[in-house]
Amino acid sequence: MGTTSGEYPAGERTLEDRPLEGCRVLVTRSPERSGPLAEALRLAGAVPLLLPLTDAERAPDQAALDDAFEALGAGRFEWLVVSSATTVLALREKAAERAVKLREWLPAATRVAAVGPASRKALEAAGIAVHFEPQHEHSAAGIVNGWPGGPAEVLLPQADIAAPALARGLEAKGARVRTVVAYATVDFPAEPAQRLGQTVNGPGRPGGDGTGGEGSAAPPLLTPAEAKVEVDDGALAAVVAASPSAVRRIGATLAPLGPCRLVAIGPATAAEAEALGLVVAATAREATPEGLVAAVILALAP
Repeated sequence: MGTTSGEYPAGERTLEDRPLEGCRVLVTRSPERSGPLAEALRLAGAVPLLLPLTDAERAPDQAALDDAFEALGAGRFEWLVVSSATTVLALREKAAERAVKLREWLPAATRVAAVGPASRKALEAAGIAVHFEPQHEHSAAGIVNGWPGGPAEVLLPQADIAAPALARGLEAKGARVRTVVAYATVDFPAEPAQRLGQTVNGPGRPGGDGTGGEGSAAPPLLTPAEAKVEVDDGALAAVVAASPSAVRRIGATLAPLGPCRLVAIGPATAAEAEALGLVVAATAREATPEGLVAAVILALAP
């Protein structure tokens, strides 16, 4: 298994080529976002299990988000920078509150940047064209290093726990950046009445962020205690951390991991894990289901 992360196209997998055959892999995503990754793991022969660790609630300061959203619709920003698929869901909900589609609210002259494939797919699912996506590094650094906007007016809606690196990096490029909290990251599960996506999808319905879920069978759902038993028994081959906030929960809930290999979705998540003293076995080159599966394969390669 000499495969390196990000180089294992899903289309090349066959029933005879299942490098993760029988490996139990823990996915730390919410149920509605686990489908595509779980299916990709199954195609590689793995047995995916689900431990949701984080969820998203509406931003506590709705007035600030409304003000920024109104300014976006009025054409006051030359660029909208999207750093997560969940941000798209938050913006779609703001549009739904105004009885319009997000693509209708966004001025035609406003250009859109996406940090990586997940956010790009979420935007495209909402009917919005993406004008810039980093080619190699899908991170804040990737956007900053390749920034084509120069000294533009930029709207940057983010999670409440987002690091300031992206805003500061764009400002260093001359951009005038307005940041706003688009959603709050909370431990799973979110309060039902505050869970993001209610006005877009309706209570309890999956999807809405372009990352899938519908049409893909969800893996078995574990509690933190059950997942810890799996780790302590050596039954888990790998655990996938899909965000820095998830890796913090992994450290608090599952560590020490023993022989279970930790796989990170990207550099920011890997850096957070290492700061917590967790060993990262592999980091995905692309924040996609295929990229994550390739990283799991690399992590478990002898």
